[in-house]
Amino acid sequence: MLNGNMLIAHGGGPTPVINSSLLGAVREAKRHPEIETIYGARFGAEGILAGDLMDLGRFSDEELGLLSRTPASALGSCRRKLTDADYPAVLECFKKFNIRYFFYNGGNDSMDTCHKVYQLACQSGYELRVIGIPKTIDNDLAVTDHCPGFGSAAKYAAVSALELAFDASALPIHVVVMELMGRNAGWITAASALFADRMPCEHLVYLPETDFDKEQFLSAVKEKWAKGRGLLVTVSEGIHYADGSPVADSGIVDGFGHKIPGGAAQTLSDMIMQETGLKSRSEKPGLLGRVSVGLMSQVDQREAEEAGAVAVRSAAEGKTGFMVGFQTVREPEYRSQTCLIPLEQVANAEKKFPLEWIGPDGASIAPAFQDYCLPLLGEYDNRFAYLR
Repeated sequence: MLNGNMLIAHGGGPTPVINSSLLGAVREAKRHPEIETIYGARFGAEGILAGDLMDLGRFSDEELGLLSRTPASALGSCRRKLTDADYPAVLECFKKFNIRYFFYNGGNDSMDTCHKVYQLACQSGYELRVIGIPKTIDNDLAVTDHCPGFGSAAKYAAVSALELAFDASALPIHVVVMELMGRNAGWITAASALFADRMPCEHLVYLPETDFDKEQFLSAVKEKWAKGRGLLVTVSEGIHYADGSPVADSGIVDGFGHKIPGGAAQTLSDMIMQETGLKSRSEKPGLLGRVSVGLMSQVDQREAEEAGAVAVRSAAEGKTGFMVGFQTVREPEYRSQTCLIPLEQVANAEKKFPLEWIGPDGASIAPAFQDYCLPLLGEYDNRFAYLR
């Protein structure tokens, strides 16, 4: 048994269920007497470097229960990529607060940080249990079947697209272009096609996994518009041309060195109006797609909480250097179970949307994706029934 304190931190963009993982981790930690004080780092890696930690163990079970319905990150988060010069300060923080259990809740960049902390502890001879908790709406973490946060973001995208499709059909005077988050992976935008069989208007979908072709796009827009049913175009923020240049580029990079997309929906709307003469308007839910708890998937919430609990339980059992992942079966009904994945397999690795799930026209999504994704949305049929 390893006696000492625990530290949990959030990295990268929040999700609708990131606080559910926090809830699962803290509740599980309270069951282990060897975990003495349960700390949370304020604003992720920034809080670790500054020694800005809060005692999470002081909150009652009733207060902690509110986390499952709290938007964004209750601890705060950051996009700071730790440098080699930062890691000695990280180790000093751990020693100062007697941290023996460390959990980082984040995506592939955060899993890289988690892996480096694990390596640092090994190299320094400092006894530390390190487990990564998966978190990303982008669903781009490697090895795991899916990632907590994606199911809720997919539900938001699917419902928003369907509602916009009804608007585009009811007043078909302009092409509606909706931009969804996803810099390099198009999982969320693909989810906009989950209710394609219910859409009353035409629909085109563009992901960053394929090169964007302006002429083919404009031709498809004119062809679909001519059917007279209205047209919805859904597009990932990170779509790019064949030479790799973004369709919309802000010219700014974030704390991890990634280019910040510059408004693909508006760019395509302008392109449609200038090149075809059709009216067009852009929509960009943006942060709403990753912060909304109103459309939270209960499957997603439950699995996120489980991921946090399994991380702490695994560390208490002596496991270290892993990320919690999910294995699933979908027939005859959806079931998932957790597994442990070596951090080195997920650090900085990126899982793209499968090319075989993109239609031959490059602007539609194959039914196989529905089989994969719909179970992650949880209950939705009765709530999202529409008169046709």
